[in-house]
Amino acid sequence: MDIPRVQLVRQTTPQPSVANVAATVRELWLGSKTAKRIKPGMKVAVACGSRGINNYLTLARATVDAIKELGAQPFVVAAMGSHGGATPEGQRELLASYNLDEAHLGVPVVTDMDAENIGTNSWGQPVWWDKNALKADAVVTVSRVKPHTDFRGKFESGILKMLVIGLGKRHGADQVHSFGTRGLRDMIPESGQVILNKTPFIGGLAILENAKEETAKLEVLDRDDLWDREPVLLEEARALMGRLPFKGADVLIIGECGKNYSGAGMDPNVIGRMLIEATPEAETNDPRIVRIGVLDVSPESHGNATGIGLADLTTNRALAGIVQGPFRMNNLTARSLWRSKLPFGFETDREVIANCVETCWQPEADKVKLCVIPNTLEVVEMWVSAPLAADLKGHPHLEFVGDPVPLPFDAAGNIAQERMFPHSVRGRRRAAH
Repeated sequence: MDIPRVQLVRQTTPQPSVANVAATVRELWLGSKTAKRIKPGMKVAVACGSRGINNYLTLARATVDAIKELGAQPFVVAAMGSHGGATPEGQRELLASYNLDEAHLGVPVVTDMDAENIGTNSWGQPVWWDKNALKADAVVTVSRVKPHTDFRGKFESGILKMLVIGLGKRHGADQVHSFGTRGLRDMIPESGQVILNKTPFIGGLAILENAKEETAKLEVLDRDDLWDREPVLLEEARALMGRLPFKGADVLIIGECGKNYSGAGMDPNVIGRMLIEATPEAETNDPRIVRIGVLDVSPESHGNATGIGLADLTTNRALAGIVQGPFRMNNLTARSLWRSKLPFGFETDREVIANCVETCWQPEADKVKLCVIPNTLEVVEMWVSAPLAADLKGHPHLEFVGDPVPLPFDAAGNIAQERMFPHSVRGRRRAAH
């Protein structure tokens, strides 16, 4: 079956954004209720995780600088359960990949994996916390608030999850995930109560991003306001997040999966696939996509191809790039194994895409609804086939650019992703080199 021609489509929905991130962070911290808890000379741990947050260095550095301005002594502590292979070296490397290191922040960065049992939650389960954070006089977090990839609840990804799982280190992540999605949804708040009662956590910077992956809103949540404000911010983040503008497609091709795009590698909120064991699937998918192919694993993932199994087909180079240690550690700890079963591999992008089209349950080539995106975080721009473009006509916030063209395969049979998506992470990565 022939691979359809595609046309560039751009989402134009107005997006809120923070004009001066560093200045806003400083103003928020210094004017917050939490600032009154910080006294001169205090040692303050600033918890940072493994997610690829836009403006991450700016956000973290402005937080560190604000704490210094209050007369305290900040240091950074890694807050990321089992990521980086659950090793100090791996977590240090992950933070450094975002320039969160001593050279850029001017403060110590601590990535020890030691955690201490600080008590028992209402489920009768132990609650663990990073020993370095526990020894600090105060702890703050730098946390993105957004819908989680595995469950729906009052608290999903955000400050509370970082407190329980990120600062819980390997023990905390393992213990919560051992209960599956109910542990994430229902036990995180229970463990959070213990943490608020028994640790020096005083507040966190909540970060919301818009559909363009820009910093859309910032707010400092004091520990006393966390329970009321984070759920409100979660719903705001849900409304802001980037989504595909259609209800269904025959084929979705994703340029890269990776931990820098989503904790699940490819965000189930975007692709409409959850793939969680013993959970209903087909009737809940939105959008409903028959066949998904992914072409690469991002280098920022350091070989951790978590979630690659959300795709049906991939390239042999993506499979070859998997580093078994971090890949297994993250997935065995998270207990979501279906998502990381290995898809069929093919030598070239052309073969992956052709076989997606061939097996998508639409035998008439001129009716195949195909979409190509760079990753699941950056979905403002996409390339779509004519039948899918026809479905999208009349959408109030879509711009159709140019005419349909063939996918730009090179001589080796791979597509020039940087040319298709020059503004993507991959496009910027190539431009920087």
